[in-house]
Amino acid sequence: MSTQQGGRFFFNVDWITILIYVALCTIGFVNIYASIYNPDTSTLFNFGSNYGKQLIFILTALVLGFSILLLDAKFFSVFSPIVYGITMLLLMAVLVVGRKVAGNQAWIPLGSFRLQPSELAKFGTALLVARYVGNFNPKFRDIKSIFFAGLIICFPLLLIMLQPDTGSALVFLAFMFPLYREGLSGYFLLIFLGMIVLFIADFLVPISILIPIIVLVGVFFAWQNKRKQKMMFSMIIATIVAVAYLFFVKLAYEKVLEPHQRTRIEIMLGLKTDPKGAGYNVIQSKIAIGSGQITGRGFLEGTQTKYGYVPEQSTDFIFSTIGEEWGFVGCSVVIGLYIFLLLRVINLAERQRSTFSRVYGYCVASIIFFHVFINIGMTIGIIPVIGIPLPFISYGGSSLWSFTVLLFIFLKLDSNRMGFI
Repeated sequence: MSTQQGGRFFFNVDWITILIYVALCTIGFVNIYASIYNPDTSTLFNFGSNYGKQLIFILTALVLGFSILLLDAKFFSVFSPIVYGITMLLLMAVLVVGRKVAGNQAWIPLGSFRLQPSELAKFGTALLVARYVGNFNPKFRDIKSIFFAGLIICFPLLLIMLQPDTGSALVFLAFMFPLYREGLSGYFLLIFLGMIVLFIADFLVPISILIPIIVLVGVFFAWQNKRKQKMMFSMIIATIVAVAYLFFVKLAYEKVLEPHQRTRIEIMLGLKTDPKGAGYNVIQSKIAIGSGQITGRGFLEGTQTKYGYVPEQSTDFIFSTIGEEWGFVGCSVVIGLYIFLLLRVINLAERQRSTFSRVYGYCVASIIFFHVFINIGMTIGIIPVIGIPLPFISYGGSSLWSFTVLLFIFLKLDSNRMGFI
C-alpha cells in the first residue's frame, strides 16, 4: 500500500464506529473481570482465567478487524458464496464431531479452544443475502425472489436447530428486516408479529376458545370484503393457516423443544414458578440489576456478582454485572452505546452507492439489534432465556470474532464506497 493509499485508507474508515467498538469491548473485559473476580487469585494478566482469555480474544479480534480493512472491498462480494459454503460445512461438521455443552451440540473442540460455527454463519449468511440482492435486484413481490432469499436464510437456521440451539437459530429471523428495506411487503412483518401473538395466546387461552375467536374474526373480515373476491379468499386462507399454526405450535412445543426450554417459556408467561430451578438465573439477575439502583454498588463491590449468585454471569448474563456494579447510569451508557452504534451503521448503510454494501449494512444492524434486545430482555425477565451473547461484551472468542468480522467487513465496504458500485 502506497503512502497516498494509506492516507486515504485512514481518512475513509469510520473511526467513530471503531471507537464505539473498542469502548464496548473494554466494558466487556472490565465486567468479565468483575464477574469472576477472586481477591486471592485474580491478577490482570492471568491468561488461564476467562478474563485473561478474553483479553487475548480482544487483541486477536483487533488484529483480525484491521486485517479485514486491508483487503480489497470487492473480495467480500466475489467470495461470499464460498464463505457461506464454508460456514454451512462447519454447521454440518458440528453435528458429527461437535461437543455437547448444556444440551447443545454446537461447538467444535480445537485443543483448549471451542469453535461455535453458528456464530460464523451469521456473517456468512449476511454476505450471501447481500450478494443475492445486489446481483439480482429482486423486488420481493413474487414468490421466486422470496423463496431464494428464504432458502439462503433458512438453511443455516435449520442446521442450527438440529444441534439443537434454538436461541442462535432465532437470530436468523433478523434477516427479515434488511429484506423489508429492499422491498419485502410489510404484510410479512405483520404475519411475523401475528405468529408471536398467536404463540403466546396458545398458552394463555384454551384452544377450544381460541379457535372459534379466530374463525369469527376471519369470517367477519371475509364478509367485509365479500365484493373483493381475491381479498375474501385471502382472508379464508389466512384463517385456515392460523388455526393450523395453533396445532403446529402445540406439536412443536411438545416434540421439538427441550424440557428446559419449555420450562423457560412457561416461567416467562407466568404459567409456572421455579425459583430454585429454571427460574433461578433470571430471579438472581433481576436482584443484581435492581440492587445497583442509580449509580451501582461500585467496581468489584457487587454482592450478587462477587459471591456467584448469578450463573453464566460472564456470558449470557453479563448485563446483570453491569447493572449491579454500575447501576442505572452504567446500563444507560451501555444501551446508549448500542443505540449510537446501530444508528451509525444504518446511517452508513444508507449512504452506500452499491446495493450489496447497503444490504450488508442493514444485516449488520439487524443482527446486533436482535442480540442486544434478546440478551438484555433475558436478564430482566421479559424474554425467555435462550442463551445468546451480548455483542462485544459477553465472554467468548467465537462470538467476539464473529461480531468483529461482521462489523469490520461493513467498515471496509463503507471506506471504499466511492469505488465499489
